[in-house]
Amino acid sequence: MRLTTAIAAAIGLLSAGLAGQVSAEPKLYAYPSSANYCPAGLQPVTLGGAIGCGTPNQPMTYAEVKAHPVVQRHRHPHRAVTLRRSARVPCPVGAKGCSYQ
Repeated sequence: MRLTTAIAAAIGLLSAGLAGQVSAEPKLYAYPSSANYCPAGLQPVTLGGAIGCGTPNQPMTYAEVKAHPVVQRHRHPHRAVTLRRSARVPCPVGAKGCSYQ
């Protein structure tokens, strides 16, 4: 008896969750464009990357949704470059040995 009650409860919860997902409307974002070639009362919208005509059900554009504040890296002023002396002894090419000057 308990097994059938548990199965019935699981099926009820599963169907309630799926019904909520099925009834959800797709998000139509307004597509900003300078020209509107859509019929009267409609405007360009984007749905999953495809642009078409319709009425948006979201208050902002898709680009505004995806935009997020970027943390700017702090730039430090350039420090004066000092010439570093090489620890190597200068040896002319092709000469034997090195001279210590």
